[in-house]
Amino acid sequence: MEYGTTNRSQFSELVRFSRPMMTLAGTFTIIIMVVGVLGNLLTLVALIRHSKIRTVAAAFIASLCLSDLLFGFIVLPFSASQFFHGTWIHGEILCTMIPSLRYGTIGVSLLSIASISINRYILIAWPQLYTRIYTKTKVFFYVFLIWAFSYGLQIPTLLGKWGVYGMDEKLGTCSIKPDSNGNSSKTALFVIGFALPSIIIVLCYSNIFIVVRKSHKRLAQHSSNGGKFKRSEMKITKMVLVIFICFVVCYLPITIVKVFDNDVQQAPLHVLGYLLIYLASCVNPVVYVTMNKQYRYAYLETLKCHYNSNLESNTPGNTPTKTHGLSVAYLKNIVHNSSKV
Repeated sequence: MEYGTTNRSQFSELVRFSRPMMTLAGTFTIIIMVVGVLGNLLTLVALIRHSKIRTVAAAFIASLCLSDLLFGFIVLPFSASQFFHGTWIHGEILCTMIPSLRYGTIGVSLLSIASISINRYILIAWPQLYTRIYTKTKVFFYVFLIWAFSYGLQIPTLLGKWGVYGMDEKLGTCSIKPDSNGNSSKTALFVIGFALPSIIIVLCYSNIFIVVRKSHKRLAQHSSNGGKFKRSEMKITKMVLVIFICFVVCYLPITIVKVFDNDVQQAPLHVLGYLLIYLASCVNPVVYVTMNKQYRYAYLETLKCHYNSNLESNTPGNTPTKTHGLSVAYLKNIVHNSSKV
């Protein structure tokens, strides 16, 4: 098959779920691209302009936003083109580069999300070790490892040793195909890419909730202001639910589809799965940034073109000033009281 051409039978196979649906998917992809690029770019600019929000957690958030920005700016235009044309029309070289960038940026996003979860857990459960684990040099190294690992996984496929990049005639898109030995990394990447971050997120935020809840119960016994503790518990609960639900909704469908429908018998499900992954590049800035009041303030100041490096901060150095609405001093007090019996 030549790139940029599609015979009638293949085109019929690709759009058997209706041409209007393909057009709608392409339009939705463009909307996601615009919103995602603007949202992630705004976050990165805010991080650059406002020094007080450039904390340890912000380093992983910046990694997440940068990967989502590259995904939206470079990958999504080609994804929209595939939906509108029903096939790949951009040549063989880009048919190798774009999917490798797609898988690489998605890997960076997933590992950055998992790193944020680990960072939050260590801050709350082991605050005494936090500054030792998260020095400036180590944080830079952690972020480097995230990017190196994600794109390093693409090297075997680029060399044709674990599948090959090329046109997937079943979907009319450039992706990973089996190599001459019938091997492909696609299923393994989707399973590992979803299962590992899911386990990390569930374990970290479950333990965060347990630590905070136990501490609130102990503190409530010595305080008449029990309602305040109850509201704090609800904030933690909502945060955990939002993070995990968004993660599952965006990444679980494509994982299931890739594993159980490798022959693409249900093409609409593949399209929906890809759209949900694309949506994650828009959702991440909302979930991991705008839940923090300081980031919202930085957004407003950035949009008004005001430079302000004196955002409210309760802690010096690299220690995060807020943890999704809970101050570090408050969290350390919770952990300290939870150790008292």
